Amino acid sequence: MNFQETFAHILQSDLPLQGKLDAFKVEFDTRLAPPAAVEALHRSVDELIASGAPARALKVGDVAPAFTLPDPDGNPVSSEALLAKGPLVATFYRGVWCPYCNYELTALEAARPQIEARGASLVAISQQLAPNSRKSQRQNGLGFPILGDHAGEVASQFNLRWTLPEYLRVAHRTLGADLPIFNGEDSWTLPMSARYVIAQDRTIVYAEVNGDYTRRPEPSLMFPVLDQLASRRS
Repeated sequence: MNFQETFAHILQSDLPLQGKLDAFKVEFDTRLAPPAAVEALHRSVDELIASGAPARALKVGDVAPAFTLPDPDGNPVSSEALLAKGPLVATFYRGVWCPYCNYELTALEAARPQIEARGASLVAISQQLAPNSRKSQRQNGLGFPILGDHAGEVASQFNLRWTLPEYLRVAHRTLGADLPIFNGEDSWTLPMSARYVIAQDRTIVYAEVNGDYTRRPEPSLMFPVLDQLASRRS
C-alpha cells in the first residue's frame, strides 16, 4: 500500500487515536519514508523535548490570549465571541501534509457532538494558507473551522511556536512538506502538538502539549473538564 492507502486503511480501523498514530508511525518509519528523513524527524523530536520547550508552553491556570483569526473563507472568528457562548476547545494543527495531525482532526470531529453537547466550541489553529485549510476540512470531513494563524503569531502567544533547524527543513522538503509553500511565508516555524480547553473567563483548564507530534491524547480526556465547566454554569 502507498502512503494514502496506508493512511486510509488505518483510519478505517477500530483503533483508538493513539493506536492509529502508533500503527501509522510503524509503517511510515519502516516503509513509507526515506531512512535519512526518518532519522531527522526522530532527532528533531528528541532535541525539541530536550530543549524544555513543551514545559514553557501555556498550561492549566494560565490565561489564554484573546485572538481573532480568519476561517478558510476569510470570515473573522473571535475567541471572545466563542467564549461568550461557552468554553472553547482549541487544537493547534501543523498542516494538511501531516498525517498524525489529520488523524487527530478526524478523532476530534468524531467527538464534536459530545463536545458541543457540553456547551463548548471547537476550532483548529494552523499556520497554513486558506486553500490548504479548506482541503484539510474537506478531506477530514470537518464540521469545525481551521483558523489561519499567519506566521504562527497566536501559537507564539501560547509559547508553542518553534523554528525548524536546517537539517529538518531538508527532510521536510524530501517528504513534500515544503512549509514556505504550504504556509505562504518562509519562517520555517511550526506549533508543537497542543490541545487546550479554555474557560469563559479565558483561564486554561486543560492543556496537553507534546514535543512529539506522534503523541496525541484521546478527545474523551477533555470530557470531565467540560462536564465540570457545564455544572458550574447550570
